[in-house]
Amino acid sequence: MRHGKKFNHLGRKTAHRKAMLANMACSLIEHKRINTTVAKAKAVKQFVEPLITKSKEDTTHNRRQVFSKLRSKEAVTELFREVSSKVGDRPGGYTRIIKLGNRLGDNADMAMIELVDFNELYNANGTKKKTTRRSRRGGSKSSDTPVAPVATNEEE
Repeated sequence: MRHGKKFNHLGRKTAHRKAMLANMACSLIEHKRINTTVAKAKAVKQFVEPLITKSKEDTTHNRRQVFSKLRSKEAVTELFREVSSKVGDRPGGYTRIIKLGNRLGDNADMAMIELVDFNELYNANGTKKKTTRRSRRGGSKSSDTPVAPVATNEEE
């Protein structure tokens, strides 16, 4: 029974799991999106979101805590410079998991995990397209068309 066990062990020993999650988190920070299985994507999400929250406040203590988890100077620098500046006002939910279907070889559920603020397709904040509504009816005529003059009864 797995009562009280909160996280997925992913079929690995502790050291292997921690190293794998650190490598996947570094790749996610570097490339802004990665493709993996759904279970690993959920595990990486739980792993990386607290690190991104720590990166919002750039202190030596936070840098050291994040480095102890990631073990990559380049990833820590990228996280505290570029990623933290984009997610500064977001209260949480820095990653998005999009399911991709099944893998061809072993039919595993695949997913793409990405940093939300780095996807320009979903984040068109001020640049919404103007939609024109077209009705099936004829609609109203524009005011540019000349209107026939109304006959007045001046001769009477």
